[in-house]
Amino acid sequence: MSAQKVIHRLPPLPTIKDILRLYNLRALKQLSQNFIMDTRITDKIVKAAGGIRNGYVCEVGPGPGNITRSIINRGPSSVIVVEKDRRFLTPLEMLAEASPCAFKIIVGDVLSLNMESLFPQEEAKVWTDAPPNIHLIGNLPFNVATPLIIRWFKNISERSSAWKMGRVRMTLTFQKEVAERMVAPILTKERCRLSIMAQNWCHIEHKFNIPGKAFVPKPDVDVGVVHFVPLVTPMIDLPFDLVEKVARCLFSYRQKYCIKGISTLFPKSTRDDYARRILAEADLPHDTRPFQITVPEVGRLCWAYKSILDESPSLAKYNFRQHMDAELEDILSQEEAL
Repeated sequence: MSAQKVIHRLPPLPTIKDILRLYNLRALKQLSQNFIMDTRITDKIVKAAGGIRNGYVCEVGPGPGNITRSIINRGPSSVIVVEKDRRFLTPLEMLAEASPCAFKIIVGDVLSLNMESLFPQEEAKVWTDAPPNIHLIGNLPFNVATPLIIRWFKNISERSSAWKMGRVRMTLTFQKEVAERMVAPILTKERCRLSIMAQNWCHIEHKFNIPGKAFVPKPDVDVGVVHFVPLVTPMIDLPFDLVEKVARCLFSYRQKYCIKGISTLFPKSTRDDYARRILAEADLPHDTRPFQITVPEVGRLCWAYKSILDESPSLAKYNFRQHMDAELEDILSQEEAL
């Protein structure tokens, strides 16, 4: 007798359009919500994640479950959804009851969620091994996408949260221009701090774009789908906060010579001397502009900055923006006193 075929697909359910109408659900502008109604697109997003069959998937911001249905139909062992908006609990609970795989709903803000214990420990892989069959997928709200991916890059650098399980892959949506910035090579107008952060810790693919008209309500921009695989070893193998600070200061004056941005790492009294020293140790000309610099070259700047911090640890606390604000307040106070 042949073995009984395992059914991985959902049974017939009301369409997402019907669900929204039935429960009077609308996307909230203040939460940057936009729904994808076309199952061909949601299927394509999930396909971009790679093989998820028999794997463990955490979906961020499922809303009424558009992408969730496509995930379930590809046969994972378990699906976890993280949703902040309680209005979507009813349609998600409907999916949980119909799902042929394990299904868990977490109500909360993904920005404060530690995903360390979401997945079975036996699925963990050594960092240098192939990635585990664990996937993060999400159609991210625009107002959350960049802060979230920066937070996750930091988790990757620390091998914490979901990345305690190994090199967990991500497939996420961003505004098209943000997707383009993350993959931007040198000498392009999109090259920025986010390019450095993304490319330092992950192999990134901008898989495809989704036109704004495919969403309800229609956003003013198109959307890019991006796939991330954490690197075994980052190109700049230094603490996240140090790399982020150097990249942020470097690109704060994107069109100026890079010495201008690098100088903002230091107080005014020592700024010029330390900036010249960093560029000399990094072997970069003073007239180089930030968008011309490769990730390994940013790494040389980071190591030169670290050598200065090793000599003078208190400089690590210096924040150019805070000091600028303080100086501005002093100027305004003096003007008011006149």
